[in-house]
Amino acid sequence: MADTATQAQDPSPKGAAADATPGGRPRVACVITEYWDYSHADWIVQKLLDGYWYDSRHTASRVDVASMFVHRFPANDLSRKQSETRGVPLFPTIAHALTLGGEQLAVDGVVLIGEHGDYHSNLLGQQLYPRWWFFQQIVSVFRQSGRSVPVFNDKHFSTDWSEARWMFDQSRALGFPLMAGSSLPLCHRVPALELPLGTPLRHAVVTSIGGKESYGFHGLETLQCMVERRAGGETGVAAVQCIEGPEVWRWTDANPWAARLLEAALARAPQRTAGNPRELVKTPIVFILRYRDGLEAAVYTLNDMGLRWWEFAGEVEGQTEPVSTHFYFSYTQGKYLGSSTFVHFINELMVNRRESYPAERTLYTTGTLAALMQSNWDNGQHLDVGRVMPTPYLDLAYTAPAEPLFDQGSRAPELPSERGF
Repeated sequence: MADTATQAQDPSPKGAAADATPGGRPRVACVITEYWDYSHADWIVQKLLDGYWYDSRHTASRVDVASMFVHRFPANDLSRKQSETRGVPLFPTIAHALTLGGEQLAVDGVVLIGEHGDYHSNLLGQQLYPRWWFFQQIVSVFRQSGRSVPVFNDKHFSTDWSEARWMFDQSRALGFPLMAGSSLPLCHRVPALELPLGTPLRHAVVTSIGGKESYGFHGLETLQCMVERRAGGETGVAAVQCIEGPEVWRWTDANPWAARLLEAALARAPQRTAGNPRELVKTPIVFILRYRDGLEAAVYTLNDMGLRWWEFAGEVEGQTEPVSTHFYFSYTQGKYLGSSTFVHFINELMVNRRESYPAERTLYTTGTLAALMQSNWDNGQHLDVGRVMPTPYLDLAYTAPAEPLFDQGSRAPELPSERGF
């Protein structure tokens, strides 16, 4: 059972109202649900402190972690040890972490890591992490201080579309750069495939693993970072549907494009178990997305067949064979290589105060995931063939980054994890 008490600490420690960091390095507040070994906070904060592997070399962090707010402290908590050994103060509230115990905003950026922790799940299977609640408190400090700073939000914005849209809209109303989402769009790809902007993509498939919501989100971000590069750019998702169990294969058989692209995607999987997925996978899941411009796509969750991470395959108009790649997210003895490029672009956000990739991508994936989780429920009843859920609100147009952002350098060497204590 997690200890839900917040850190009992003087909100105004010595030096809290200090001037800007010498040399102009941005000072960052980290707002966290829980911090323990292998948690997302561990993946991200450790690299903000010690640097990360990017573009074939170790890269020093260009920001200073000025403060932390941690919501819960389980028995395996690392945040107190980090605070003690690294001199990063823990504050009892989000407002105190952003003001460094003073009255006004005193940091240059905020990293919100609302992932992991003993939080309730609803009947749909959505774990109710307090990302919106944390974000609301961050924005309150911005409004009170009359200025704002860049914010990074780990994973999807919320389980609720209206909360997610409010979070996105706050960044536009107050004028602060916002980045969010999964590390998958930024990790290594084998082969190093990036679709040129304007690719006439007709259909797409992604293979995924893990939990329906927690890892399904990664599958959706993997899909979206590829399909947003199609001809005409992103124009919106018209409807989604979720199907589970044996009905997945009936739907696949009825849609030859999906069967063909699924085979092409699985051919890229380096460690898959030999055999027929229809026999190996006990509970297959498919997310079906129908875009406003006619693109059709599917994200398959296929546990029980030895898949490691994610694969993509797409059908391009005028090409005989599908294009495909493997998304290589890896960690080596605690170095968490797959999140290194993630942390590089958090640094970029804080230093340059500019969005390297669009927050609209995560707004889309948040909205589609919320609708997909609703698809299998009707008046309290679970449906193997989920309802088709129209998504007229997912109609924002945006353009993908011009240049590839995923890591194309060599992978990090096998090194032990070092935390400085």
